[in-house]
Amino acid sequence: MRIDRRATLAAAAGLVAAPQVARGQEIRRWRMATSWPKNLPGPGFSAQRIADRIGALSGGRIAVQVFAANELVPAFSVEEAVGNATIELGHSAAFFGMGREPASAFFTSVPFGLTPVEHQAWILEGGGQALWDESAARFGYKPLMGGNTGVSMGGWFRRELHAADDLKGLKIRMAGLGAELFQRLGATALVVPPGDIYPALERGAIDAAEFTSPGADIQLTLWRAAPFYYAPGFNKPNGSSELIVNRKLWDGLDSELKGVIEAAALVEQTVALAEIERLNMDALAQMVAGHGVKLRAFPQDLLQLARRHAGELQQDLAGRSPMAAKVAQSYAAFQARIAPWTRVSVHAALGAREV
Repeated sequence: MRIDRRATLAAAAGLVAAPQVARGQEIRRWRMATSWPKNLPGPGFSAQRIADRIGALSGGRIAVQVFAANELVPAFSVEEAVGNATIELGHSAAFFGMGREPASAFFTSVPFGLTPVEHQAWILEGGGQALWDESAARFGYKPLMGGNTGVSMGGWFRRELHAADDLKGLKIRMAGLGAELFQRLGATALVVPPGDIYPALERGAIDAAEFTSPGADIQLTLWRAAPFYYAPGFNKPNGSSELIVNRKLWDGLDSELKGVIEAAALVEQTVALAEIERLNMDALAQMVAGHGVKLRAFPQDLLQLARRHAGELQQDLAGRSPMAAKVAQSYAAFQARIAPWTRVSVHAALGAREV
């Protein structure tokens, strides 16, 4: 089903009055489990805002209570819990579900892939949402974009990197296709829940960690254990979160309440990207000036090797399931079509600005 974005945005902006709960009308009380620590800047903020917006736009007909990771279900079990109706809603990242369906990676981020705005264009205008719905249907949930943490940093490292060989044997916290890419570069990638990253770094269980971008990373205080902060985030150039609704529950809603949920999620795309840019600029300045964070660029030989492996990784992923093949083809075709425009617009404008 194609989202009527003009109608949903108008409703979310308050241009259309939200209906009020009539006496005796059912109030749906839903729980939203998340993959994030409580009040985590970025995705944690997005989850709470979506819940609040659903309540406001529905006129109180849907009341959503948000739970942090591990309060109801483990951080990486949100999709499963929503799909089997243990809970009604979830806020997570699609690539946490790669083990069940490899295609899931494309709906969060792909190394050297689409940027946040390009990704949003693919989902909303390039057929991505229909493929996402198809991929998620057999697992029992309806997916929607639920915010975005923007372009990620490359990660926090205990020691400085001078060449690609410095990754060999290094243990790094990373999720999604980025994790597989770093393994091809010689590192050992481990999936660690966000709330456990700092303890793992502190006790030496990992040597490096990537989460998202400065605005969210600052709350995790990772610099205390790993002071070298690397860019660019070639492993995760987009940080799309997902809002998921139990499929049977979704199918039982009338069109008005479906529109409310779609509006709540769609508006969060704009709000979250604006917020994370502000948080990122402030957090990066604070960490470098006040916490001794050492900002570094990845060595050129590492980037070149990573780019080559990333292309091979996408081809491998496409062969892991029929769904992955369909999604990979759509994603690659869209990136090829949009790249020339990005090159002469955003890329050229930024290059000119720095001259």
